[in-house]
Amino acid sequence: MNGIPLPGALGERARAILSGRLAPVPARDAATVVLLRPGGPPAGGSSAAASLGSGSSLAGSPAAGSSGGGSRLDDGVGGPVGAGSAGGVEVYMLRRAASMAFAAGAYVFPGGSVDPRDADQAVAWAGPAPETWGRLLGADTTTARGLVCAAVRETFEESGVLLAGPSPDTVVADTTGDDWEADREALIDRRLSLAEFLNKRSLVLRADLLRPWAHWITPDVEHKRFDTRFFVAAMPPGQRTRDVGGEADEVAWLRPAGAIERARNGEILLMPPTFRTLTEMSDYAEVEAVLACEREIVTFQPRAAEVDGEMWLVIPDEDYRLP
Repeated sequence: MNGIPLPGALGERARAILSGRLAPVPARDAATVVLLRPGGPPAGGSSAAASLGSGSSLAGSPAAGSSGGGSRLDDGVGGPVGAGSAGGVEVYMLRRAASMAFAAGAYVFPGGSVDPRDADQAVAWAGPAPETWGRLLGADTTTARGLVCAAVRETFEESGVLLAGPSPDTVVADTTGDDWEADREALIDRRLSLAEFLNKRSLVLRADLLRPWAHWITPDVEHKRFDTRFFVAAMPPGQRTRDVGGEADEVAWLRPAGAIERARNGEILLMPPTFRTLTEMSDYAEVEAVLACEREIVTFQPRAAEVDGEMWLVIPDEDYRLP
């Protein structure tokens, strides 16, 4: 059986939910972005990040660190999407601070809950329409708009990388100035909405730079639950990731296979959705190949079950039996 034991109070909570004595906490809509760059030393260049327009496969069908550790984010510069194929791909990850109520200490991708203002139709938009995203994500149009906007906003908040540009076919080249940092902090504090942020800078949200990847719902047993859509995106050329603090106490670029190995060795903690996503990413030699992958979005939700008198969290279709 693939799963994780649920001892003590968590196991009793699972029993209460299974018996109907306790109702699960509602799951909040959320978005997570797997930010990718070519493996090996970052390469310079001016190639645009891969995009999909309304006439591409995204419009009509579901599209889609090193083994010794990750590089610090002062190396986190974007280069040509197809470069560095011999080194595979690297993913940007954060270690959640031990003080966090959800997934404390785990290595995760940038992401978070949808802000109700994310669905604001005032956002300038480039790429497949929210209706198209709704079909791909299995969501209504308003929810889909909010998820895509949350993906862009959370990526900027948690990495400093912005999937937006002055026009529908450009991307901001640099977001490292003090004025950008002030806006990023205002977004985090909810003093500024994504629409207000983009509009004051005359920027267009680049929905075409995202690809849908997966759908995970937090188990019923958890005290905080999320209904999360996973996206993938290439690191835009010229932009830099940086240690932005806040919910994370460490950030790194990691090769997927290296991160999995470290998790198996007990060096880092990976939640089941992260583990599965990294496993999938480890099969790709190039960022381009990840972005070109046509995905059928399947919903995963680990569920509690009693096995031989003990409570377990059963992971669907996944070998997650880490030490």
